[in-house]
Amino acid sequence: MRLSALVKRSFSLAGHRTSVALEPEFWSVLLRLAQARGQSLSALVAAVDVTRGPDRPLASALRVMALLANEPGPSPTEGGVAQR
Repeated sequence: MRLSALVKRSFSLAGHRTSVALEPEFWSVLLRLAQARGQSLSALVAAVDVTRGPDRPLASALRVMALLANEPGPSPTEGGVAQR
Protein backbone atom coordinates (compact mmCIF):
# COMPACT_ATOMS: atom_id res chain seq x y z
CA MET A 1 0.00 0.00 0.00
CA ARG A 2 1.34 3.38 -0.97
CA LEU A 3 0.70 6.30 1.38
CA SER A 4 -0.75 9.44 -0.13
CA ALA A 5 0.80 12.85 0.36
CA LEU A 6 -1.11 15.35 2.46
CA VAL A 7 -3.34 17.82 0.66
CA LYS A 8 -3.69 21.23 2.28
CA ARG A 9 -6.94 23.19 2.02
CA SER A 10 -7.66 26.65 3.41
CA PHE A 11 -10.88 27.72 5.10
CA SER A 12 -12.30 30.78 6.81
CA LEU A 13 -13.58 29.70 10.22
CA ALA A 14 -15.13 32.17 12.63
CA GLY A 15 -13.59 35.02 10.65
CA HIS A 16 -10.06 33.56 10.64
CA ARG A 17 -8.21 31.81 7.83
CA THR A 18 -6.84 28.40 8.67
CA SER A 19 -5.34 25.53 6.71
CA VAL A 20 -5.91 21.83 7.22
CA ALA A 21 -3.70 19.11 5.77
CA LEU A 22 -5.26 15.67 5.28
CA GLU A 23 -4.71 12.69 3.05
CA PRO A 24 -6.74 12.89 -0.18
CA GLU A 25 -8.74 9.82 0.86
CA PHE A 26 -10.07 11.72 3.88
CA TRP A 27 -10.93 14.78 1.77
CA SER A 28 -12.84 12.51 -0.61
CA VAL A 29 -14.95 11.01 2.19
CA LEU A 30 -15.58 14.44 3.72
CA LEU A 31 -16.63 15.88 0.36
CA ARG A 32 -19.09 13.01 -0.19
CA LEU A 33 -20.45 13.50 3.32
CA ALA A 34 -20.92 17.23 2.74
CA GLN A 35 -22.71 16.58 -0.55
CA ALA A 36 -24.98 14.01 1.11
CA ARG A 37 -25.88 16.63 3.73
CA GLY A 38 -26.47 19.32 1.09
CA GLN A 39 -23.52 21.36 2.36
CA SER A 40 -20.33 22.72 0.95
CA LEU A 41 -17.08 21.27 2.22
CA SER A 42 -16.44 24.61 3.94
CA ALA A 43 -19.76 24.39 5.79
CA LEU A 44 -18.99 20.84 6.93
CA VAL A 45 -15.54 21.88 8.18
CA ALA A 46 -17.05 24.88 9.99
CA ALA A 47 -19.66 22.62 11.66
CA VAL A 48 -16.96 20.24 12.85
CA ASP A 49 -14.87 23.17 14.06
CA VAL A 50 -17.58 24.56 16.35
CA THR A 51 -18.48 21.15 17.81
CA ARG A 52 -15.02 19.66 18.39
CA GLY A 53 -13.58 19.52 21.86
CA PRO A 54 -10.96 22.07 22.89
CA ASP A 55 -8.29 19.36 23.06
CA ARG A 56 -8.98 17.92 19.61
CA PRO A 57 -7.13 19.46 16.65
CA LEU A 58 -9.30 20.27 13.65
CA ALA A 59 -7.46 17.81 11.38
CA SER A 60 -8.02 15.04 13.93
CA ALA A 61 -11.73 15.91 14.27
CA LEU A 62 -12.13 15.79 10.49
CA ARG A 63 -10.40 12.41 10.26
CA VAL A 64 -12.71 11.03 12.97
CA MET A 65 -15.74 12.44 11.11
CA ALA A 66 -14.58 10.68 7.93
CA LEU A 67 -14.03 7.39 9.76
CA LEU A 68 -17.44 7.56 11.44
CA ALA A 69 -19.05 8.28 8.07
CA ASN A 70 -17.65 4.98 6.75
CA GLU A 71 -18.81 2.87 9.70
CA PRO A 72 -21.91 0.72 9.31
CA GLY A 73 -25.04 2.26 10.81
CA PRO A 74 -26.02 5.91 11.12
CA SER A 75 -23.47 8.38 9.83
CA PRO A 76 -22.59 11.63 11.61
CA THR A 77 -25.18 13.98 10.13
CA GLU A 78 -25.46 16.95 12.44
CA GLY A 79 -21.95 18.42 12.43
CA GLY A 80 -20.67 16.82 15.61
CA VAL A 81 -17.85 14.42 16.03
CA ALA A 82 -18.63 11.66 18.46
CA GLN A 83 -16.50 11.81 21.55
CA ARG A 84 -15.36 8.29 22.37
